[in-house]
Amino acid sequence: MSGTSATIDAARDTFTLINTFEVDAGQQQPLIDELARVTRELTRHLPGFVGTSVHRGRDGIHVVNYAQWASRAAFDAMRADPRMAAHFAAVAALARTITPQFYEVAYVAAGGEAGPRAEG
Repeated sequence: MSGTSATIDAARDTFTLINTFEVDAGQQQPLIDELARVTRELTRHLPGFVGTSVHRGRDGIHVVNYAQWASRAAFDAMRADPRMAAHFAAVAALARTITPQFYEVAYVAAGGEAGPRAEG
């Protein structure tokens, strides 16, 4: 999503997915294009979507997708949305491995400032 930025905030209670993909040589950009396409066309319009960023590995074979949702329920609703089926199939065809992990933000530092995760 060129021209936009996302904010990572330890005080915000979000459901975070960090999805690591390994692809064959030459498949990195097609995977990035697919992740960006589905975000532009569908996921950013779904309830509970907070933001995403896609990272290109400098090795040419890795891609990381960092996505945040307002809740686990919002994430699960996206996964169950039948409009996502073609996207999941496209990603499976492009990636050699897909490793999803779920996280909560524990610490953030930016511009010389840092702070611990707010407990509440």
